[in-house]
Amino acid sequence: MKKRPARRNNGLRAVERKNVAVFPGMFDPVTLGHLDIIERASTLFDRLVVAVGDNPLKKEVFKSRERREMVAVHTRHLVNVETVTYSGLTVEFARTLGARVILRGIRDNVDLHAELEIATTNLIMGGIETVFLMTAGQHSLTSSTLIKQIVQFGKYDPDHLARLVPLDVARRLEKKLRRINKAD
Repeated sequence: MKKRPARRNNGLRAVERKNVAVFPGMFDPVTLGHLDIIERASTLFDRLVVAVGDNPLKKEVFKSRERREMVAVHTRHLVNVETVTYSGLTVEFARTLGARVILRGIRDNVDLHAELEIATTNLIMGGIETVFLMTAGQHSLTSSTLIKQIVQFGKYDPDHLARLVPLDVARRLEKKLRRINKAD
């Protein structure tokens, strides 16, 4: 006898398929804006993979392992979130995980314009949809690049910077940038 799929109270069939999303980025460093997107997305997907990657067009401050660790520390309370490093094309990485969605945070229309081109290409080339989440208002002007510049110039109040990044991240960033500046 063939088993029938379970039915929910509303009469719809329950689907056993996992809803997996990949949230890729450099996270150099991870910001409160990134963490806000991760927290909100964790309620939308069965499994959220935060994929720490490299961008050959950008110079990194932290190695990918360090960036993964920083994200993992601040997301460990989210049981359906895991943090990994990867290299190569995001769409290919997402496919290897069986992800149905690539998640992207959008701060403004400039982000949206750039991300639409990538999303369209990922759909055509890899058959994977992109879902955009708007960054919460207080994080809409925050970028990792701006934070690195603030810390590099050394004129910041840790209490103010903690509105942009977790304080432990700010301290690691300051220590790392001091080392880099001494080497130059």
